[in-house]
Amino acid sequence: MKILKLIIRNSARHKLRSLLTVVGIAIAVLAFCILRTVVTAWYAGVDASAPDRLVTRHAVSFIFPLPYSYKEKIASIDGVETVSFANWFQGVYKDKNNFFARLAIDEETLFTVYPEYLISKEEKEAFLADRRGCIIGSGIAKEYNIKIGDKMPIEGDIYPGNWDFTVRGIYRPRDKTTDATQMFFQWTYLNETMEKNSPLRANSVGWYLVKIKDPARSAEISNKIDNLFANSKAETKSETEGAFQQGFISASGAIITAMNYLSFIIIGIIMLVLGNTMIMTARERTREYAVFRTLGFSAFHVAGLIFGESMIISGFGGALGLLLSFPIIKGIEEGMPKGFFPTFNLEPVTVILAISAALLIGVLASIFPTQRAVKTKIVDGFRFVG
Repeated sequence: MKILKLIIRNSARHKLRSLLTVVGIAIAVLAFCILRTVVTAWYAGVDASAPDRLVTRHAVSFIFPLPYSYKEKIASIDGVETVSFANWFQGVYKDKNNFFARLAIDEETLFTVYPEYLISKEEKEAFLADRRGCIIGSGIAKEYNIKIGDKMPIEGDIYPGNWDFTVRGIYRPRDKTTDATQMFFQWTYLNETMEKNSPLRANSVGWYLVKIKDPARSAEISNKIDNLFANSKAETKSETEGAFQQGFISASGAIITAMNYLSFIIIGIIMLVLGNTMIMTARERTREYAVFRTLGFSAFHVAGLIFGESMIISGFGGALGLLLSFPIIKGIEEGMPKGFFPTFNLEPVTVILAISAALLIGVLASIFPTQRAVKTKIVDGFRFVG
C-alpha cells in the first residue's frame, strides 16, 4: 500500500510533464482508433460478402452493361440456384450531396439472393404491385425522415428525366455490416422507359448476382459462366462477391495500407515520448532511489515504482483517448455523406488493440529506466548530480 501511494505521488510530482504526456498518449490513441475505424469500415463490404454469391460483370469494365438475355443462360448452369441482377441508376435526390446507392433491381429475385435485407411480406407485395414503387434502407429512412407512402423524386443524370417513386417498403439490416443505405426500384420500370426514350439502352443490366448451391464450387461455376460468353460481344468476368468487393478496395489499396501502418506508427512514436519522460524522471530521482535502497527497499521495489508510474500515465492517457474516441467517431459518422460506408463504428477489436497498445507502451517505456535504476550502485547513486 505504501508503494502504491509513492507511485501515485510520483506520478503527480511534475504535474505539467505528466499532464502533457497523458494528453499526448490520449491523442495517439484517438488517432489510432479513428484510422483503424476507417480501415475496418473500408473492409466492411468484404466482411459482409456471402461465400455462396457470385458477381458477373462485363470483362472489360464494370461500367459496361450486359445483355438481359444472359440471365436465363446463367440460370441453366449446373450449381446455380438463383440469378438476379442490378443496374446502377445514380440520379440526384433533392441535393447532389445526398449520396446513397440507387439501383434498378430484379424485383422478383433480389431479396432471395440477399436474405440479409429484411422486409415484411406485406411491404414486398406492395412493392411488386407498384411499378413505380421503391424500397429503401432503414438508414436512408432515418436520415431523411421518410415513411412508407412518401414520394421520392429523383432527378436523373445517367438516365435523364424526372423519376417519381413511392416508398412501398423499408428494409432492415440483418447484420451490423449489412448496408442499410440503399434504394431499390423495379428494373422493369427503367427498361420500359428506355424502350420508349432510348431503345439502344434498353434490355441491358449492370451486373448479375448469382446465388450458388455449393460455395466450394465458386471457381468452377465462375469459369463455366465466363466460358459460356467467351468470344461474344459482351464477355464476362465472374468472381465471388468478396473478390468483387476487394476489387473496389484494391483501387485505393495503397492509401488504406498506409493508413493501417500509420495507425501503428503513431503508437510507436508516443511510446518514445513516454519512454523519454520516464528516463528523465528516473534520472532526476537517482539519489532518491539510492536512499530507498539504503533504507531497505529492494531492487524489486525500485523497479515497481518506475513501472507503476509508467503504467499509471499510459493507463490514464489510453483511457482518455478511448473516452474521446466514441463521441468523435460518432460525430465523423454523422458528418460524412450517408452511404459512404456501410458501417462506421468503433469495433471491439479496435478497442482491444488500443487498450493493449496503451498498456504495452507503459511496459516498454519503463524497461530502460528500470534497468538503469536497478543496476546503479548505491554509492554511485549518492554521487550522482543531475
